Amino acid sequence: MSLLNTVPPLLYLASRSPRRRELLTQIGVSFLLLPFRGLPREDIDVSEDVRPGEDADSYVVRVARAKALGGEKRLGWRKLSAGLVLSADTTVEVDGEILGKPADADDAARMLARLSGRSHRVLTAVAVSDSRRLEHMLSVSTVRFARLEPRDIERYVLSGEPMDKAGAYGIQGRAGAFVEHVEGSYTGIVGLPLNETWQLLRRFGMDI
Repeated sequence: MSLLNTVPPLLYLASRSPRRRELLTQIGVSFLLLPFRGLPREDIDVSEDVRPGEDADSYVVRVARAKALGGEKRLGWRKLSAGLVLSADTTVEVDGEILGKPADADDAARMLARLSGRSHRVLTAVAVSDSRRLEHMLSVSTVRFARLEPRDIERYVLSGEPMDKAGAYGIQGRAGAFVEHVEGSYTGIVGLPLNETWQLLRRFGMDI
């Protein structure tokens, strides 16, 4: 079949993350943002609270899948054209503790102190739904930080960058200077593993 005659399915991104938008654009994927009602977020699709006894792998997969299903519901509520819904969730794990987005500056400083001079895992699950089926893939990477001095942590927290990021840092920003070694998917650490995303979208009929 000629690619010129192939109509790709409509893709909605169920995320406000500018990083995920940039990564999808990087690989030439066209998409529409699936809107929330307003700021702060009013569409409560899924609780991001960690359940008792839940490990990081199970947690991040559960949240990503729930976000995709929540996106499907919003398509119906808003009477939007049918299509694929892409969602993702990222978390950081160290010593079995899940580090989500910091609650405040003190929480961010605590997280960064935990990561200083050691390795941690960054997990990003990506999920795609088309109202008939839901599939996901999980990217797990290891990041090792240099030892951070208290002034390094204070300066970084004061920059404001940690506040909306799992583990209180963004590797694509100022915290890139803290990283000694990465094993795994750089784009997964940023927030959307491109290889896994590419594989999932192809399974759902997008020829990219």
